[in-house]
Amino acid sequence: MVSKAVAATRTRLVEDLMDRFPHIPREAVLKEDLLRTGFAFDESALTDNLDGEIKPKSYFIFSFDQKPLAELGEAAKRRPPEEVALTGGPYELRRTIVSVRVNPASPYRVAREAGGLRLSLEGRELAEVGLPPMPEYYRHALANGKTVMETAPTIQWGYLIYLTVLRLCQYFGAHEECGFCDINHNWRQHKREGRPYTGVKPVEDVLEALTLIDRYDEAQASKAYTLTGGSITSAVDGLAEADFYGRYAQAIEERFPKRWIGKVVAQALPKEDVQRYKDYGITIYHPNYEVWDKRLFSLISPGKERYVGREEWHRRIFDAAEVFGPRYVIPNFVAGVEMAKPFGFESVDEAIASTTEGLDYFMSRGITPRFTTWCPEPTTPLGRDNPDGAPLEYHVRLLEGYSAAIDRHGLEPPPGYGPAGPGNALFSVSSFMDSLDVVDGRAGKAAAASGRHRERSLGPA
Repeated sequence: MVSKAVAATRTRLVEDLMDRFPHIPREAVLKEDLLRTGFAFDESALTDNLDGEIKPKSYFIFSFDQKPLAELGEAAKRRPPEEVALTGGPYELRRTIVSVRVNPASPYRVAREAGGLRLSLEGRELAEVGLPPMPEYYRHALANGKTVMETAPTIQWGYLIYLTVLRLCQYFGAHEECGFCDINHNWRQHKREGRPYTGVKPVEDVLEALTLIDRYDEAQASKAYTLTGGSITSAVDGLAEADFYGRYAQAIEERFPKRWIGKVVAQALPKEDVQRYKDYGITIYHPNYEVWDKRLFSLISPGKERYVGREEWHRRIFDAAEVFGPRYVIPNFVAGVEMAKPFGFESVDEAIASTTEGLDYFMSRGITPRFTTWCPEPTTPLGRDNPDGAPLEYHVRLLEGYSAAIDRHGLEPPPGYGPAGPGNALFSVSSFMDSLDVVDGRAGKAAAASGRHRERSLGPA
């Protein structure tokens, strides 16, 4: 049990930042702290896996947990929900969707109280907790017995189908793996626990799962799919990376032309390979650059530095913008690893200055990066050495800097993420969409006012 003094310190931290940055939605400040700290779940708040009424956590690519499965207790047997929706409480939260990152030691706890589930910070109630309902398509298995949840899980409250078709990364070992990434360990721990976790998903399985989603998603809540997996440095199934992922893109778009917004997360590939994704019908390309600073890139993503190199990676991002259009090339970075010990920035000022330099570098060319909030997973080197992640102040100031950069360059929120603004955003693994104010077709200053936010359409593909 965390002492009242510690809990009060956390409460003061959160509320102090809310007061210091009143133009950042309170929802976003709390969400960032939850994403970097995780949730503890009372047994009353766990799901009945696929036998219940709540959509369970699918472990769609990484663990996004701050303890290994073997240390999660009952939460490893009865899965927590995929996401939660927070409303009300002392901060009068507008509906805020947060990805579930399990941490039994977290001061944030979800438990069932009279009248429903509540989120509390060491005894002080913060919000009502809504859970995602079990989608009908999760209740139907593939012909071979595999589940839709394992093959084509949905996140962001059903908006996004997440197709991790390769569960392992060929950047392997201390000299190649990204220091924050647990994709390889996540595969190993699921296999060790006897859970179904397919290493390479057959194209036919993916198409069958998508057929079930298309059939039973009568409200058409699913709007996009992300096609992704580990990096390929040699071959999988005898295919190089562009051909391996390209076969899924081609098959999906031939079977379901423009049913969903097609997105591919892959390495920064040569222009001719990127053109093939476009030709197959993919709309958005995510060549993630992970961290901006040159020194940190080589230390945190040594495999990417070795096989492609930072400068070449950036050149390929700009080449991709010539293929897809700058708006539809959206590289991700992992917010917070800039400050990870032993070699990260020591001050928030330095980290924000570096990341802002990267934002301006891309945004000045019409490319709008996005970010995920670093979850310090304990089986990774950076997670092991930095269990508390980056300071909450860094994350709040990044929201401020990101919004200001978008405003400075006259850009809109990146497409393919659903609506923007507090109370509207669906993107669950960071608060950048919660924090953008969309007025008259343009995103800009952090969303503080209510009632002015609307969903941006994707526009022509």
